Amino acid sequence: MKRIKIEKWKVKLPEGKEVEESLLDIFSNLMGNKDPAQMPRGLDKFRIFTRISKAFDEADKTGILELEEGDYSFLKGIIEADIPGFWGTNKNISKAVEEFFNAK
Repeated sequence: MKRIKIEKWKVKLPEGKEVEESLLDIFSNLMGNKDPAQMPRGLDKFRIFTRISKAFDEADKTGILELEEGDYSFLKGIIEADIPGFWGTNKNISKAVEEFFNAK
């Protein structure tokens, strides 16, 4: 089991409104922006997404994301393959992703 502390930070939108973001938002953006033709399919992947969704809901309440090794590896693979390089210029995203990769 991997445990990742979820840090939140403020982001100012172009229209001036401030919103809160976290690692959970980063994952949601990565998965939501993936080409549907490239999204994993099948019952096993369906179950992984179900478990991850439940873990995200719980992490939103507790501030700790707990993932089984297989689910952690799945999300790690998504980051490794799909994270935009430009996001590395955002210190909050960089810190959150590094904390994810250093999860115990």
